[in-house]
Amino acid sequence: MTTITDSPLRRRLREVCLLFFKLGATGFGGPAVTIAMMEDEVVTRRKWLTRQYFLDLVGTTNLIPGPNATEIAIHVGYLRAGWPGLIAGGACFIVPAALITMAFAWAYVRFGALPAVAPFLAGIKPAVLAVIVAALWRLGRTALAPRADDPVHARTRARQLAALGIAVLAASLLGANEILALFAGGILGMLWLRIDAGRSDRLRALRPPSSLSVLLLPGLWPARQAAAVAATRAAPTLAGLALFFLKVGAVMYGSGYVLVAFLQGGLVDQLGWLTQQQLLDAIAAGQLTPGPLLSTATFIGYMLLGVPGAIVGTLGVFLPSFLFVAALSSAVPRLRRSPWASAFLDAVNVCSLGLMAAVALKLGAATLTSWPAAVIALLSAAIALRWRVNSAWLVLGGAVLGWLASLV
Repeated sequence: MTTITDSPLRRRLREVCLLFFKLGATGFGGPAVTIAMMEDEVVTRRKWLTRQYFLDLVGTTNLIPGPNATEIAIHVGYLRAGWPGLIAGGACFIVPAALITMAFAWAYVRFGALPAVAPFLAGIKPAVLAVIVAALWRLGRTALAPRADDPVHARTRARQLAALGIAVLAASLLGANEILALFAGGILGMLWLRIDAGRSDRLRALRPPSSLSVLLLPGLWPARQAAAVAATRAAPTLAGLALFFLKVGAVMYGSGYVLVAFLQGGLVDQLGWLTQQQLLDAIAAGQLTPGPLLSTATFIGYMLLGVPGAIVGTLGVFLPSFLFVAALSSAVPRLRRSPWASAFLDAVNVCSLGLMAAVALKLGAATLTSWPAAVIALLSAAIALRWRVNSAWLVLGGAVLGWLASLV
């Protein structure tokens, strides 16, 4: 298949820039919606790729950390216009969301504490919680769904993955380091799934769920050490902010909502740079803007260190995606056919859901403190699960309901 046409590179690069800037500015509704928009543009309308090639691209991006929709934009940019297209595709997709989110951050810092804004924020927080719960429900059903290529062991696999997710959930609630829990669960889950599939009596001794909890417990120690150092928390710096978001961007598998788990554990619990309320407001800003949810990093960076912080946070969280795509653009399709790589991906995805569930519980305890908040959360969750309404509309609706509740 020819992925780069015979037209001049400059023309192809301009096409990539215009397309992904438009998608970045209008792609509301999460990665599934954005990816569907990309498929319509690059396969149906422009015929840059065949549908099968695009499907393979979607599948292989799940094997590397980072936001899937952004990485697909980077991949398509590379296929259409080479290395300049790789940079242009990702950058043009990210910039609109980052600029809009920075504008929200400026308004939040300038007006967020005013009484006139408080009722809107009070309604936004439970709506954001409902969006996370709805995403967790849908992703969980997908992660535990039977696989067409292994119907015989489908139920066993689902039980194994469910146990893995519950173990990571428990470890996170006990204070485990999110990154260590994610990778420990991913590696252990990969071994567990492949050993069971291989039907090897000698290796199946490693399979009992009890071994799962034992291997996840070491992830608790770094968190305990971090808690001991909590009394000497330092003020945020550009270097510290860059390092934090680079680390998150380099290990974040699954949905963009997994970002919330890392923000909760790192910036709220460990470093103390954000309060619970500020975290919820930052997530809400990410929901209200088009493009990738990781633009929340722009909001947090501005809130902590102004415009330089917004730039550093944005670059830090997205830079690993560019590096991964550049390094693995030719190797990833081959990895997709590996049973071990697929097993690792399955395990990491369900571990990500365990981290998300832990965050949802923590946010729920901090948010559902009044009957209006509980009603808004339940109503938003019901709408999201029944009709899958665009998350931006849910957040806006929550803001209106919060304002109406303040008038009662």
